[in-house]
Amino acid sequence: MAAPSSTTTSNIMLAIFEKKTNSVDLYRPLRNFVVVNYSEREAQNLEDDLQTLKQLRSEVERGGAADSPAARRDLLQSYYRALCVVESRFPISPDKDHVNAVSFTWFDAFKNKQKASQQSIYLEKAAVLFNLGAVHSQIGLNYDRSAVEGRKQASHSFMAAAGAFAFLRDNVAMKAAVGSSTTLDISVDCVGMLERLMLAQAQECVYENTIAKGSSPGVCAKISRQVGLFYEEALAALTVSPLSHHFDKAWISHVQLKAAMFHGEACYRYSLELHGKEEIAEEIARIKIGVNVLAEAKKTAPKGAAPQLLDAVNKLEANLKSNLERAVKENDRVYLMRVPPASSLPPLPTFSMVKPMAMNEILDASREKMFASLVPDSSAKSLSRYTEMVDDIIRTQAEKLQQGSELARVRLKEMDLPDSILALEGNTPLPTALKEDVEAVQICGGPAALEAELQQLKDLSRVNHELLVQTEEQLQKEATEDAQFRNQFGTRWTRPQSSTLTKNLHDRLNRFAGNLKQAAESDARIERSVREHSALMSILDSRPIESALPSLSRPIMSLDASEDAIVGGLKQSLRQLETLGAQRAGLEDMLKEMKRKDDILPKVMATTGSHEDLFRKEISKYDHICEEIAKNLEAQEQLLMHIQAQNDEFAAIFNLEDYKASREKSYKQIEAAIAKYQEIKDNINEGLKFYVTLQDAITLVKQQCNDFVMTRNMQCRDMIDDVQRQVAGLSFKDSKNTGYSFSPVSRPHPPQTSNPQQHLDAGNMPNTPSYSQMPTYQPPQHPTTPAYVQTPPYGYSQPPPQSYHAPVSNHPYPPPQHQQHTASPEYGQPPYGGWQGPYYNAPPQQTGSMPRPPYPGQSPYPPPHQSGYYRQ
Repeated sequence: MAAPSSTTTSNIMLAIFEKKTNSVDLYRPLRNFVVVNYSEREAQNLEDDLQTLKQLRSEVERGGAADSPAARRDLLQSYYRALCVVESRFPISPDKDHVNAVSFTWFDAFKNKQKASQQSIYLEKAAVLFNLGAVHSQIGLNYDRSAVEGRKQASHSFMAAAGAFAFLRDNVAMKAAVGSSTTLDISVDCVGMLERLMLAQAQECVYENTIAKGSSPGVCAKISRQVGLFYEEALAALTVSPLSHHFDKAWISHVQLKAAMFHGEACYRYSLELHGKEEIAEEIARIKIGVNVLAEAKKTAPKGAAPQLLDAVNKLEANLKSNLERAVKENDRVYLMRVPPASSLPPLPTFSMVKPMAMNEILDASREKMFASLVPDSSAKSLSRYTEMVDDIIRTQAEKLQQGSELARVRLKEMDLPDSILALEGNTPLPTALKEDVEAVQICGGPAALEAELQQLKDLSRVNHELLVQTEEQLQKEATEDAQFRNQFGTRWTRPQSSTLTKNLHDRLNRFAGNLKQAAESDARIERSVREHSALMSILDSRPIESALPSLSRPIMSLDASEDAIVGGLKQSLRQLETLGAQRAGLEDMLKEMKRKDDILPKVMATTGSHEDLFRKEISKYDHICEEIAKNLEAQEQLLMHIQAQNDEFAAIFNLEDYKASREKSYKQIEAAIAKYQEIKDNINEGLKFYVTLQDAITLVKQQCNDFVMTRNMQCRDMIDDVQRQVAGLSFKDSKNTGYSFSPVSRPHPPQTSNPQQHLDAGNMPNTPSYSQMPTYQPPQHPTTPAYVQTPPYGYSQPPPQSYHAPVSNHPYPPPQHQQHTASPEYGQPPYGGWQGPYYNAPPQQTGSMPRPPYPGQSPYPPPHQSGYYRQ
């Protein structure tokens, strides 16, 4: 087993010191500018913002010694965002009309005697970004990398440092270099080198974690090689002008040795993987490369490298040589393979695990409230005019893009593409609206579920019939008992006959029976309809529904076997058209993004005189994207013409017209099946609603009959007592002429029943026990029919709607007569408005408040104007 590498013992990394600066008074020059160009009142309103800016600058001048690195980082980020706000509102330059009393001075971070002074905010912004990257590097260096979490945090901080230097390079460095004086540390070359250096150290932390968790030699080799490449890129910038004479020799020596060490480390790790695969020849070659790289670096690197780094390089070199000696002996004794030259080997694979952290969001000043009210009128008007110019371009180009997309859609629809191609592959599409209708039917269970719903109709009809029979039997039993007592006692039995009191109850029960009879006829028609149209509706049970559609077939005989080529060419053209559509979407997004980022307010405020030249220059940014849009639309037009020709050839070979006719026929069949299914479904739902509503009405009448029978029984007992007292000669004197009466003292008042007739001679009736409400639907238990164990889905939560009123001459029942109820109505009169058609006690229907009620008076199912299927 080869000895482990010693690079993980090398904890030497580099951090960067911050730039130093001289004190600057921002408060007074900026306040004077506001007073001169706006007003004293405006300056007073901005007092807090000016003081905040002054305080931030003062803390930046103080340096990082008094603050923790994290606090320093937050300070620099806040100050940079404040500088972006100042840039957009205060033109700082030598111009007499600008803020010309402010001059920023910053010293070079690597050559402290060199400094730059500019009356430009770009130098200030560049220095702040440089210091932000330096602080991130110091934070990364301070973590304890002996633990996994410390290495992760250090890698994250080095990536943040790389992000700060990359942001400086891309956004500010060039502008700061335009000034009268500058320093090399904020140049594009220097910050680019520092970005690669920070990435190298971030990747090195990842490599240390990879070694610690025992990853395979191959993975370690890839990550190590990427570390070396980052160091090599930094070294390339350090060894050429202008940086070659700007940095201390120790820096160059450190970076050079690190680059060589991680190149050698990659060779070492890769050779271990080759040894495991018994690829001894390449193993020897890779080890030799690693030995040569380390030897060359030790020979050419300047003096001044840290002793720990030199020890790590020497230890790695010793391990490589030991493995090389072992591999050569094994090859000479066992494998006898020819060692390839180094020039013939491919580069080692790499795996980058780090990248510069994005700083755009962190440094975005768009949400800053500082100086928000400070926008010059002239600048605002000019900016508004420029915005109108941009909006006009955006609107015009967006319309062109949308028209292009709509044109492509319409042309493809006319050619029946890509539906015909999908049909050839057995994927005949269904129109979206029709597919949604089919899915809605299938979710409800499809035609097969209608049988269960028909059974529900039968069950509900049976329950209503049984309730009617029970109620009739109750009344009949009471009438029989009354007749027996009348025959027994003769003229002494002065109580009114039952038939007189129950006439209205019997009439209502008869009407219910008539409604049930009509409903049964309608149920039978529904059932016949289901049977007759089952074949038509069976197509709705196909899953997926597309399987029931015809497919486009290839020709039976082919003359030149060109079908595949034609189809392939058409598919390729459609893919190209789709690509053009995606490009248009990207161009539209690009337009919006350009407009969002197009903030020229700082330039407007910094420009004196006319802004026309500035506008022409800025608006030209959109010329390129406008050209791209024009090219896209032109390419689409040419492609559509080509697709038209290809589709004509395709349609001729595959007999597309016959297929379309067959497909349309299938569409119509599905539409007819859906219409018939929905018609039957609606009728069943109306039936279910009718039966549930009727059950409630019968149950209420049954309760009234219960109350009536109970009251008559109580009267019967009292009258028997009276007759017996009369026979015995014990009747009272005042009872001889009046028949009988109830004593108001002997018995308490009974509860009021639902029928007003119970008030007749009932002022002193005895109290009766409370009766529980009957259930609305309890179907009987039959061995062959499962009982309903849940509340049926057709229960009413609101009063039922008013029934449909057919013409009076055809209505089976006369409309109810609305009566004025008196305090003591005749017994048997309904205490409600009456049964209106098939609905019980329906409230007046409000326009649009309820759907059309089911089971009307003339026909229990929809009237002729809605469905001719259920006409009488």
